[in-house]
Amino acid sequence: MRKPGSMKGLEDLGRVRLSQNFFLRDFLHSEIADFYRIPNIPEDPDLAIEAGRRLCEELLEPLEATFGRLHIRSGYRSPEVNRFGNENNLNCSTNAGTAAHHIWDMRDFYGCMGAAVCIVVPWLVDRYSDESDWQRLAWWIHDHLPYASVCFFPKLWAFNIQWHERPKRVIQSYISPRGILTKPGMANWEGDHSEWYEGFPALTAPRIF
Repeated sequence: MRKPGSMKGLEDLGRVRLSQNFFLRDFLHSEIADFYRIPNIPEDPDLAIEAGRRLCEELLEPLEATFGRLHIRSGYRSPEVNRFGNENNLNCSTNAGTAAHHIWDMRDFYGCMGAAVCIVVPWLVDRYSDESDWQRLAWWIHDHLPYASVCFFPKLWAFNIQWHERPKRVIQSYISPRGILTKPGMANWEGDHSEWYEGFPALTAPRIF
């Protein structure tokens, strides 16, 4: 598929269904793109679609089936949008650092494909209030989903969750306790962590799309 060169082409791209509940259009909104009038359109739609499907099918669908509706904060970023965000201190990393993350249609330094999205889980926000309660969901994700990386942020416990061909399985946070929660090699990485998410719903398998 070519990069859209018209509004009609962009409409058609947005209608591409990535999984049971998610379409590509769900991930194309960007405050940076909207405010500064920079088109947030994939340069390589086929790669963006392929990576986005893996993200949705393997991570977002199980989350939504288990916890209910997810709130998407930030999904796909075009290289142009991300570069502008990085150069203007708008909470964007470099394009090299964001490839196979928010830039779905750019492979990383090792040639790997990946995709990330920043989401909020309203189910969690409605039930917990302590600053450190983000760890409950973090450990649930660690024990149940094939994530590549997860990073939590202070507002509404929003977090980036990434699918990647070579997952590093690292969880970190900008909320107390800040830093790396777990990664391979740490003593807490293996084993059962269910005491952290007692009372959480059991993993619900999404319907096959």
